[in-house]
Amino acid sequence: MKIAVIGATGMIGHHTAKAVIENGHELVVIHRASSNLDKIDELSYVPLVADLDNCQALTQALTQVDAVINCAAYYPTVPVPWQEEVATATRQMESFYQACRQCKLKKIVYLGAAISLQKAPKGQLGHADLGYDKQPENKNPYLQVKWALDKLALDAADSGLPVVIGIPSMTFGEFDFGPTTGQLLMEIANETLPAYIAGNRNVIYAGDAGRGLVLACESGRVGQRYLFTGQNISMKELVPLMAKSAGVKVPKSVPLVVAKALSKLQEINYHYFSGKNPKISATAITVISAGQFLTGEKAEKELGFKAEVPIEKLIIKTLNWFQTQGYVFL
Repeated sequence: MKIAVIGATGMIGHHTAKAVIENGHELVVIHRASSNLDKIDELSYVPLVADLDNCQALTQALTQVDAVINCAAYYPTVPVPWQEEVATATRQMESFYQACRQCKLKKIVYLGAAISLQKAPKGQLGHADLGYDKQPENKNPYLQVKWALDKLALDAADSGLPVVIGIPSMTFGEFDFGPTTGQLLMEIANETLPAYIAGNRNVIYAGDAGRGLVLACESGRVGQRYLFTGQNISMKELVPLMAKSAGVKVPKSVPLVVAKALSKLQEINYHYFSGKNPKISATAITVISAGQFLTGEKAEKELGFKAEVPIEKLIIKTLNWFQTQGYVFL
C-alpha cells in the first residue's frame, strides 16, 4: 500500500514512517510547509505539503494514498482554559476527517493516548476497551483533548470512515525532539528532576509503537482501539532504573498532594507574573495519576503485535540518542 504518515518529524511518527518502509509499503509524508525535514533525511519517501487546518490541501494529498496514519493530533503545551484546547483539537481533527471523507481510503489510523482510557477496577489491568461512557469529570486540558479526540475517532468510524485507533503506552525512543515523554529520562540523567510522583506505568519502545500502528493500518478492525504495550513497571522501579543507566543518583519521590500544590503555584506564577512554563505541570500530574498497568492482549491476538525491545535496552537507546542531540551529558 501507499501509506501516508502525518507527524513523521515527531518521535512516534518517525518510527511509524520507518515501520511503513520496513513492512514493504510506499511511504508518503504529509507535512507542514514549515516542517524541518532534515529530521527524517534517512528515510525514503514522497513529500506532500498540507496542514491539518487546511482541508483542501489535505484532501489533495490524501487522494494520492491508500491509507493514512495520523500521528499529529493536537497536544496542549501551555496552561490555557481546557475549552479552548478542546476547540482547537477538534477543529483540526474535524478538518482531517472531512478530507478523509472525500477520498477512497482503505484505512485511517488515529494515534490515541492511554489517558483516554478509564482506570481498570482495582487488581485488574487496563485494556483497550475501557473508554469513558461520558465526558471525564477531571477538566485537565490534556485529558479533555484526548477524550474528545478518541470520541471523535469512534464517531467517524460509526459514520462510515475506516478509522482505527492505535494507543501506545508510555513511549521512549530516538527522535524525541523537545523532548516529550523523554523529558523524564533527560532530567533524571541531568540531575535536574527535583522529585517524581509514584504510580504505575507501562513502558514501550517507540520503534515497537510505530510497528504496532502499521499493523493496525494493515489489519486493524474499523472502529476498534488497539493498545500497544511493553512492560508494566512502577515509577519506584522505573526511576531508579533510569538513574542507574545514566550513572546518577536516584531522585526522591513526592506525594501527589504536594506535587499538585507545587504545580498550582507554578501555574499562578506563569499566568500572573510572566514566569516560566510550569516544570511540574498539571498535565504531567494528571497523566501519572491516571497511570496503570496495561494489557495489550487484544493487539497481540488480532494483529500479532508483541513488543520486542526490553525496557533496559530502550532506556539505553534513548539516552544514546539524547547524547547525540546534546540533551544529556554523561
